[in-house]
Amino acid sequence: MGTVAEVVEPSEADDAMTRRRAAAVAGHRRDRAQARAYLHDDEPEVRASALRALERASDLDAPLLAAALEDPAPGVRVTALELAASRPDVPVDAAAARLDDPDQRVVEAAAWTCGEKVSAAAGPADPAPVVAALIRVARSHPDPLCRESAIAALGAIAHPDGLPAVLAGLDDKPEVRRRAVIALAPFDGPEVEAALARAGNDRDKQVRAAAAELRGPQTGATGAG
Repeated sequence: MGTVAEVVEPSEADDAMTRRRAAAVAGHRRDRAQARAYLHDDEPEVRASALRALERASDLDAPLLAAALEDPAPGVRVTALELAASRPDVPVDAAAARLDDPDQRVVEAAAWTCGEKVSAAAGPADPAPVVAALIRVARSHPDPLCRESAIAALGAIAHPDGLPAVLAGLDDKPEVRRRAVIALAPFDGPEVEAALARAGNDRDKQVRAAAAELRGPQTGATGAG
């Protein structure tokens, strides 16, 4: 006679790594009940694994994912943002709200998610509010990785309102300048051409190389190493 599979409640005696692995295994086995048992674990890494397991088991509904965006642990919020990027049932506004998150890792992930969702075929009818929020991050966030991620998102969205912030990124740190050059790819016009010409003489070799690739081989980058 067959037996009914029993849901094993997470034990306090188990270490976090064991519970994290158990949650992942539940996802691969499509054991939805077991994966859900780890959603309220004390350890953030376990909760994040439970989210990924439920997504793998096709049991992560939109309200649950939206709630995870408010989790007290930054790592769980990052995981929720990564999962939300490909979910049309989670509105982009929920991701954009995390652009004001106190943790820079969450802001960086939120910018990427916004870029993915707005640039998708089923993006929002009016992307202007999200673009405005990304512009604020690109221009004024104290963490360069957040500014870089926001500029990349503005390039992916290619909304004209975002162009000034992308151009401003050409005066930022080298890694941000490189991202700004790449983000100019979908834009055109005299100011874009002038910006690329200036970037072709940037003191950073990778910035110059990115500009040369966009401008074409006949206008290769110049300048010293």
